[in-house]
Amino acid sequence: MPLNEFAERRNLLHRDSDAQTVLRHALDDIQLGKVAMVSSFGAESVVLLHMISQINPATPVIFLDTEMLFPETLQYQKDVAKKLGLTDVRVVTPSRAAVLAEDVDGLLHQADTDACCDLRKTRPLAAALKDFDGWITGRKRYQNGQRAALPLFEKDGDKIKVNPLANWGPADLKAYIEKHNLPRHPLVAQGYPSIGCMPCTSRVNAGEDPRAGRWRNSEKEECGIHFENGKMVRRGQAA
Repeated sequence: MPLNEFAERRNLLHRDSDAQTVLRHALDDIQLGKVAMVSSFGAESVVLLHMISQINPATPVIFLDTEMLFPETLQYQKDVAKKLGLTDVRVVTPSRAAVLAEDVDGLLHQADTDACCDLRKTRPLAAALKDFDGWITGRKRYQNGQRAALPLFEKDGDKIKVNPLANWGPADLKAYIEKHNLPRHPLVAQGYPSIGCMPCTSRVNAGEDPRAGRWRNSEKEECGIHFENGKMVRRGQAA
């Protein structure tokens, strides 16, 4: 079955399903195949990670360590994985040879953020997902740009991407975290509602979009992990 048709059928099937049902089906779907979750262990990641732990804590979880993350994120990843009992967290780093060839001084992000994300995120993720048929993300429609039309299931190259929290809003996330007494990323309380690499993440002021601190003062709004036909999403390209 063509992947576009597969995604359309799953979206129809789950048009009224809650996030846990979508997630459980994705993990058990024989037609979908082998699935991994990709998590940044960022500001809201603990919600989906907790759901995974309740369904199958042995689910492969891919964590991209770009080698430019906040120390708080690296520690949070270890603490959350331990607390939730996740048994197959795979820490993926960029190719040492590629970093030495393309960013030996660690300053590539100052000259070309797209190239830096490609080196440290997009290519390492592609390699990590090579043996999987689908992957689970924590993206949501309320987040800006193309995410406003985000489906639960979508074709992503030769794989299916699953977005169980697509229709969740900030209030849903807050309520779930409080209900299950889940640990928050320590930087959230310091004014970072969206957390990426240190050089490209800044505090967000009151009234700003939660992702305003990502690549501030630039048109860039996605790292390149989520893109179509090789093109990164840029602010203003799509409603």
